[in-house]
Amino acid sequence: MTAIDMSLGDHITLKELSHALSHGFSPIVEVESMDGIYTVRFHHANGVSTLSDKQGKTCTFLGTGEIRDLLGGLGLTHGVLTWSDQCGDEMIGVPGHAMTPDEMLTHGTRIAFR
Repeated sequence: MTAIDMSLGDHITLKELSHALSHGFSPIVEVESMDGIYTVRFHHANGVSTLSDKQGKTCTFLGTGEIRDLLGGLGLTHGVLTWSDQCGDEMIGVPGHAMTPDEMLTHGTRIAFR
């Protein structure tokens, strides 16, 4: 675990991300789709950090193109597209269970930023 991993909290700004990347930070990038709205999370040795603004509000995007341009411009090359969907149909009694974060990353779709 690098010192950068240890210093990261639940939220990370674009400026902090750029600094961390220039100092050896190498996260697993997750782009989560929630009904057409996307958020970005960085999985690292010390946990998970969500891309946020200076006030700590989670950054949201309406498409993956802006995310590709933003993260590709920082040197990141790829990530995993995951989704949060309904896990069952209570109207007809089909049971389901929500996917864990690890399952979401495992079954996500690899996407490129460059």
